[in-house]
Amino acid sequence: MSQDCEYILTLSCPDTTGIVFHVSGFLFERGCNIIDSAQFGDESTGLFFLRVHFSAPRQSSRKRFSEEFAAIAARYAMNAKIHDLRERPRVLMMVSKFGHCLNNLLFRRSAGQLEMDIPAIVSNHTDFQPLAHSYGIPFLYLPVGATNKVEQEARLLELVERERIDLVVLARYMQILSPALCERLAGSVINIHHSFLPSFKGAKPYAQAHDRGVKLIGATAHYVTADLDEGPIIEQGVERVNHAMTPDTLAAIGHDVESVVLARAVKWHLERRVLVNGQRTVVFR
Repeated sequence: MSQDCEYILTLSCPDTTGIVFHVSGFLFERGCNIIDSAQFGDESTGLFFLRVHFSAPRQSSRKRFSEEFAAIAARYAMNAKIHDLRERPRVLMMVSKFGHCLNNLLFRRSAGQLEMDIPAIVSNHTDFQPLAHSYGIPFLYLPVGATNKVEQEARLLELVERERIDLVVLARYMQILSPALCERLAGSVINIHHSFLPSFKGAKPYAQAHDRGVKLIGATAHYVTADLDEGPIIEQGVERVNHAMTPDTLAAIGHDVESVVLARAVKWHLERRVLVNGQRTVVFR
């Protein structure tokens, strides 16, 4: 029997006995083969997390698996999802005037390092329209000001729904999303920022860091929530710097860190390796 269809099952639920037994039994009974599996029990919250990558007979379907798994999910009060690896995630990119993260993600996608489709790139500036077009991706210019923020967010949400977007990536998009939009897209928006926050806010954070003589530069990728820059952290990175470096050098190093950290976070999300655990995340690397 052909085993050429692959799926990923992710779940979280109250930790108790029998979860892995029933999940593996469910897959065995349907002729599935577990390719890899990872689990974690959080003693502090009493929650259990599981990710199972498995292959299944050709005639299988995600819809059927989800329907049949519903009884087990209900028994253990699971938040469970089954993902078909034949269905490529659809990702919306958003950017403002710094393009290092966007450029890095577009290159990695073209090189086959990120399995995703990008229906559109949205920006409140036109700087990266040529970059978007060079990759054959539609570019949508949505300028945002004090008088049109609600209108533009409505257009953005319309785009998300029309294009069936699975993930929104804020690749240095320098506009704050409204609490209503954050709630509507909870768990499906990833942001990146330098890790100087909250010490060095506002313009020219690397110049501020240089003036204070910092020795470490970092970046944080996290899910977006209504609490600005305080959503569940997915990945972080740091690089050492020294007194001889100029603010421009610090910024260049910082941009490299931001690009790599965001790419990791996006990749792990696309591979269904990230499960939200309250204000934290479980990342099965």
